[in-house]
Amino acid sequence: MTFANGPRLPAGPLLTALLVLGFLGLFLAVPVGTVFYSAFVNADGSFTLGHFGAFFGLPLMQEAFFNSLYVAGWSALLASLIAIPLAYFTVRFEFRGALIIQTLGVLPLIMPPFVGAVAMQLIFGRSGTVNLLLDEWFGFTLPFMEGLNGVIFVESIHYFPFILMNLVVALRNIDGSMEEAAFNLGSRGFRLFRRIIFPLALPGYIAGTSLVFVKVFDDLGTPLVLGTTNMLAPQAYLRITQVGLEDPLGYVISVIMIGFSILALWLSARVMKGKDYSTLQKGGNSIQKRRLKPAESVLAYGWITLVLLLVLSPHIGVLLLSLATVWSYAPLPDGYTLEHYAAVFSDSHGMITNTLLYCGLAAGIDVVLGTAIAYLMLRTRLPARQWLDFLASAALAIPGLVLAIGLLRTFRGWEIPLTGTLLTSSWVLIMIAYSVRRLPYALRSCVAALQQINVSLEEAAQSLGAGRLRTIRRVVVPLMAGGMLAGFVTSFVTAAVELSATIMLVTRDSQAPMSYGIYLYMQSAAGRGPGAALGVLAVVAVGIGTYISHLLVERASARQQPARNGESE
Repeated sequence: MTFANGPRLPAGPLLTALLVLGFLGLFLAVPVGTVFYSAFVNADGSFTLGHFGAFFGLPLMQEAFFNSLYVAGWSALLASLIAIPLAYFTVRFEFRGALIIQTLGVLPLIMPPFVGAVAMQLIFGRSGTVNLLLDEWFGFTLPFMEGLNGVIFVESIHYFPFILMNLVVALRNIDGSMEEAAFNLGSRGFRLFRRIIFPLALPGYIAGTSLVFVKVFDDLGTPLVLGTTNMLAPQAYLRITQVGLEDPLGYVISVIMIGFSILALWLSARVMKGKDYSTLQKGGNSIQKRRLKPAESVLAYGWITLVLLLVLSPHIGVLLLSLATVWSYAPLPDGYTLEHYAAVFSDSHGMITNTLLYCGLAAGIDVVLGTAIAYLMLRTRLPARQWLDFLASAALAIPGLVLAIGLLRTFRGWEIPLTGTLLTSSWVLIMIAYSVRRLPYALRSCVAALQQINVSLEEAAQSLGAGRLRTIRRVVVPLMAGGMLAGFVTSFVTAAVELSATIMLVTRDSQAPMSYGIYLYMQSAAGRGPGAALGVLAVVAVGIGTYISHLLVERASARQQPARNGESE
């Protein structure tokens, strides 16, 4: 294939690019475009802004809009209050077990927030462990889990690791000479942190905070589990499921959710624009750690222990609930049993099988697409190839609920060839939604893996007579194997706890994966034990998958290190 007065484009990469673009266009761009189209047109196809006027004219929708902003804003603030001291103390001061503390601080991410929500009700609710003890000992209770407060509490505890991880990296990269200079000029304590250290770490903080805001603003599972429906995501779900796919307000809500997700990410980049946070740091001249005095150590360790107990309370609560015979109006369960796990394996094995099937296929698709996009970006000169990366990564800004609504609207009436089954009624659409939602995770792993492979290795193979396809199969893919496997595992484990898209696309119980099963179990008091057991299994699976992912990356890096050393010699 040639262009006028232009170079000939190789057919293989061009065909691959078209196939990737076709997949992203059909299952991402078109469904999201359908959502936007449906929000701005009347039934006769004419353009209108009346649907938005109707949205803001309804008191319930106004309340949902401001409640979502309120919850997202306060969740980001509370998450900051948890993450900033934890990051600062473990990086700034000499702590025994600092790495363990930071690792435990990230654990909330491996549990879906809707799973921990019920457990936190049992611990912090009106009749939960903490309030029962407060009432018995001091005669008062605290409204931890009342209304929007409960959503804020659960979301902030679940998502604060985004701020923690980004802030730890930013603090470690600060040039220690700046802190030392400020210290010599008399700046100490909180003034030193406020005027020097935190401003230099601001890029990491803003990056983490914007992610927390977006995640909370788009979350569906937690408000539904806590019975709080006066927010945007639950209202979109209720409008589409109760009124139907023709209801324009569901699409208006979806557009608003996408708009605020993009706006939050854009503002986070805009705030940093034109400001220089770079340093002249060399070698290990990072921020200097200071030893704590004995009294300070007691206070610091006490505070960190309290914070870790708080952020790990969902895990503790779910584990206790999964083993409890009865847990109601008591600080701890009345007894313990393994019957809930037996019930899960006997009654819900289909959910586990469905999860393995959907997530395995979705992760496989993601690795294939991620590898293809990475190769096209880094090893070819196709025009506009960077747009493939942009389009694939755009899935991060699309809430799962919105993508599911777009898929249902786009593919209604479509049948799967040779089966006669409607696509919108099959598990295939669930798997496709998973693959689109988790593609950015696999893509980043594949790009990182390919960037570590020197192009001279491919050139050597081609100089010995190997064609492009053979070089990719025999040289590139084996060297990328660690990154590809890490991308597969990351996509798999994050898809396994996806609820926002799942809850819209599951049409019958036989299709239900584990995430949907947990949601169904948690709807009744009798089912909370098996639901918690299923949640523990999901957390264990995610934890093991995360560990395997890190292990694969480390082993791949170790294998490539001797080769890089050989090249440098």
